[in-house]
Amino acid sequence: MDGTQRRSEILSVLEAAEAPVSAGKLAAKFVVSRQIIVGDVALLRAAGHEIVATARGYLLEQKEETAFVRKIACQHQPNQTEEELSCIVALGGEVLDVIVEHPIYGELTGNLRVRTQEDVKRFIDSYKRSNASLLSELTAGIHLHTIRCEDEKALEKIKQALLEKGILYQG
Repeated sequence: MDGTQRRSEILSVLEAAEAPVSAGKLAAKFVVSRQIIVGDVALLRAAGHEIVATARGYLLEQKEETAFVRKIACQHQPNQTEEELSCIVALGGEVLDVIVEHPIYGELTGNLRVRTQEDVKRFIDSYKRSNASLLSELTAGIHLHTIRCEDEKALEKIKQALLEKGILYQG
């Protein structure tokens, strides 16, 4: 299989996937190295395909015209991350990303795509195993999340719950 055909097949896999697909799984499927897959995805992105890289793998961005998407500002300690994410998804929100303002690099964004309690558990387990720092640790816990939910009313419920937990940033 040549590169063009493989990239077409990668798109087909991502279109059919209900969860992120890791570069390792794609590499095994197409019997190439993980680095070849990373390069293929870069070429697909350059060609205009909306492929998102998450900690769990790649997914094809689904355009949901009916979805309500807004950013919220939060501030909390690292040990409150699970509480924050669980609160948002329990109220019907999906946490698309985390954004911090870095003094040298400007805006840094990490794709999360957390929409279920299982996603929260997976993220927290990965965080604990990795010994890595959260992006929010770079900014004294201040960060933004892009939230996708049903409507403005759902977002207001999420914001109120985070406010009650002392997590919604008030400045």
